[in-house]
Amino acid sequence: MSQSALIPKDLSQIESKVFLNLTKRQILCFTPAVLLGVPLFFATRKVLSNSAAALVMILVMMPFFFLAMYRHNEEPMEVYLKHLIQTKYIRPANRPYMTENVYTYIQEELEREKEVKKIVAEAKKDKKGRIREFFKLPTAKKPEKRAAGQKLSRREQKLVSELYNRKKKGKKVISAQQTIPYERIWPDGLCRLPGNLYSRTIEFEDINYQLASDEDQKAALSRFWDFYNYFDSGVNVQLSLISHFINRQEWEKNIDIAPKDDAFNEVRREYTKMLKEKFAYGNNGIRKTKLLTLSVQASNEREARLKLGGLETDAVNNLKLLGASARVLNGRQRLKILFDMMHPEGERFDFEWKYLPESGLSTKDFIVPSSFSFGKSRQFSMGDHICRASYLQILAPKIDDRILKKFLDTEDGIVINIHVKGIDQAEAIKLIKRKITDIDAMKIQEQKRASRDGYDRDIIPSDINSYGADARVFLECLTDDNQKMFLVTVIIVNNAKNMRNLNAAVAKAADVANQYNCRLLCLDFQQENGFVSSLPLGLNRINIQRGLTTKGTAIFVPFTTHELFQGGEALYYGLNALSGNMIMADRKNLKNPNGLILGTPGSGKSFAAKREIANAFLVTDDDIIICDPESEYSALVEQLHGQIITVSSASRQYVNPLDINLDYSDEDSPLALKSDFILSFCETLKGPKGVLDPVEKTVIDRSVHKIYQEYLIDPVPEKMPLLSDLYEEIKRQPEDEAKRLAATLELYVNGSLNVFNHRTNVDIHNRLVCFDIKELGKQLKQLGMLVIQDQVWNRVTRNRAEGKSTRYYIDEFHLLLSGEVASWSVEIWKRFRKWGGIPTGITQNIKDFLHSPEVENIFENSDFVLMLNQGADDRAILEKHLTISPEQLKYVTYSEAGEGLLFYGNVILPFADHFPKDTLLYRIMTTRVSENEKLLREEELKREPPAAEKESKPEEGDI
Repeated sequence: MSQSALIPKDLSQIESKVFLNLTKRQILCFTPAVLLGVPLFFATRKVLSNSAAALVMILVMMPFFFLAMYRHNEEPMEVYLKHLIQTKYIRPANRPYMTENVYTYIQEELEREKEVKKIVAEAKKDKKGRIREFFKLPTAKKPEKRAAGQKLSRREQKLVSELYNRKKKGKKVISAQQTIPYERIWPDGLCRLPGNLYSRTIEFEDINYQLASDEDQKAALSRFWDFYNYFDSGVNVQLSLISHFINRQEWEKNIDIAPKDDAFNEVRREYTKMLKEKFAYGNNGIRKTKLLTLSVQASNEREARLKLGGLETDAVNNLKLLGASARVLNGRQRLKILFDMMHPEGERFDFEWKYLPESGLSTKDFIVPSSFSFGKSRQFSMGDHICRASYLQILAPKIDDRILKKFLDTEDGIVINIHVKGIDQAEAIKLIKRKITDIDAMKIQEQKRASRDGYDRDIIPSDINSYGADARVFLECLTDDNQKMFLVTVIIVNNAKNMRNLNAAVAKAADVANQYNCRLLCLDFQQENGFVSSLPLGLNRINIQRGLTTKGTAIFVPFTTHELFQGGEALYYGLNALSGNMIMADRKNLKNPNGLILGTPGSGKSFAAKREIANAFLVTDDDIIICDPESEYSALVEQLHGQIITVSSASRQYVNPLDINLDYSDEDSPLALKSDFILSFCETLKGPKGVLDPVEKTVIDRSVHKIYQEYLIDPVPEKMPLLSDLYEEIKRQPEDEAKRLAATLELYVNGSLNVFNHRTNVDIHNRLVCFDIKELGKQLKQLGMLVIQDQVWNRVTRNRAEGKSTRYYIDEFHLLLSGEVASWSVEIWKRFRKWGGIPTGITQNIKDFLHSPEVENIFENSDFVLMLNQGADDRAILEKHLTISPEQLKYVTYSEAGEGLLFYGNVILPFADHFPKDTLLYRIMTTRVSENEKLLREEELKREPPAAEKESKPEEGDI
């Protein structure tokens, strides 16, 4: 649900009446009109007719009436004329790119000084004559005689210098660099503007505001109100929402999978093609940047840093309370933002601070486009782009929080800036009270007029009543509701490659404004001021301001939905169901990369796991191990030339559960953790109700230390102990419990279930290993999964020494969440992170994790959760544990296969992963038999020759 706020009427429309129900402005304009017009009428009527004299009087008085009554874009007539004259006649329209190299300037200064000295030397004989002849000055008064050889005075030297510069430079020219108003940017991000104004900029990320529950939205708005209330009247706040195209090479780096020296580049090309097709569906070519710029008055740089330091720290903390991570931008980052705004095509920004002393250029030389042109009233040019600056006229009595989202959803190059200037609370209250007094005075005048004309005194214009009611509500907000008054200016700049596209973009934005009963008005003859005010510098040159309360200001919520598009080794997880953008994320960037994939049967759990496995195999160098209880991953592993290890009583592929790596633990002895695993192994052998007593645990621990002594002295594969060694050692122990343990182990050592009493004879060092335990049987399946986890731990410890990550996927993960196996799973889940392991559990029900607080730790230690369609009970659990709103839960309620929610850190995104079915990867990843058969039939039909070709082909024996 959306939130809304009441917007009071624009009280600036109410002006105080001074005399005869006229405002001060009207009196000042009407008075000269009468003083000029009336005498002129009586003077001209003697010569002209009365009607002609009246016409002359009206023509003379008309400009004054216009000045008194006409307003354009909420500004008086003289201001509008001032903008027109500035644009058309004073400020140059065309602003070419012109560097002002500091070294060239110094050289010119030296040459100028030489020229001036030369003029002075020549003027010694005839001062005024020589100067006049050089500059072609008009003849002036005869100067006083001076002694021969007397030098020019300091005033005369200054005159010569100024005239020389004027003659050399000629007509005034403003460069593109001079259009940008800042004076200096420091490397730490501090910026100095004209008028001793200093600013800093904060970039913040989006949050899932639009998908939040009604209560959460209200809470977020309340915090946003507090955020604005924090700033006093001495702080200018500029909120910038920039939607611009990103550099094509930049996003292609995140999508293109670089070829490697292996046999899978064809698969990489196919996967890259799929990613580019998905990219085209969304608007990932457009990046949305959200900025907060704070500016204050300061006498010097040091004072500015002191003022802004505390403000920016508190602003960042307040944004984090809203759930939006934020950072203060340094100088280069601010310059890149400006560069991107002035190069909408997404060109590459090439700048380093060391370039300045080497080149003698300024920072502006690295960010401005090839030119600006501000000669037209309703548009301006910026390089190859045409732009239009407009402002939002707020007319609606109520606005909801989706208005900025609607503007940004137009998917065009658009920049929205909201300038917010706080008013001192005492001054604001006085202002509103004055307006109430003016409205009451107007009401009294109307009542007097009604009585004089014989009407009911209670019948007064509705505008007066509505303005009076709004003014009183405004005053109540300031005095009783802990709100402030802000002057708000909303500026929108659209850009496009040609006029047709620009008009279309402006029309879209105007339609959005109309939906919310507002108007988007062009800043006529203020295009330069509108552009400058749209730069995130903290400078507002548009004086069209709207008085709003804190709630009215905060309803312009900059938050929509979080986007997740990371670089590096980011993997593809589908499209954002809200924005249509690709979701590219790297689990290694999370504090805890452990993950879960949850969903009902048929929702696409296994497919999601396979898609991530294939993507990780193609993009990263990570080792990948799969525990496959249902033999679903074999086709994918075979396609990627991995090792499939079939663990069953009939198989001749063996894995030794007693294998140990010397880096098995980060403790002094690797046997500590191995002993813990063997205790879990033995407890699993005793069955679901079997529990080892303390004596049995002691016997096992003692035996484990003994059977590994020989291997630890000489760690060669031949000396790795087997399960039979443990069995024999336990038999040698004197306790009665040892005999019971030996009897339990006998079936798995000498009996029919001796599958784990063999040395490892398979290639467990392959980069991609799949343990297929489908045929292992119910009695051994849980034991097999436990043995596989131990093998994974061996690989993780070995890879850690090599600086390599290990990804581990466990399908049917619920089999490891009961009994002693659960404690071992919890231990693995806790230890994996710091050893470079990335485990992923795949199961149906989240309630499987709520059997005990110990098992619940697995869920709590997973910062990556891929949620597909969920049952009613599981939805309730997810809502409670992950604080998912009812709006978000809709995406896991009766959702289609491949659709759901992604929990990534503190971000929850709805996604849709509809993998193209006409690809080789899809055929080897899908688990639907019917779909596979259909695809195979389609392939066979493609390979078969057409029917006409069959008929024309001669059969065997024909001549």
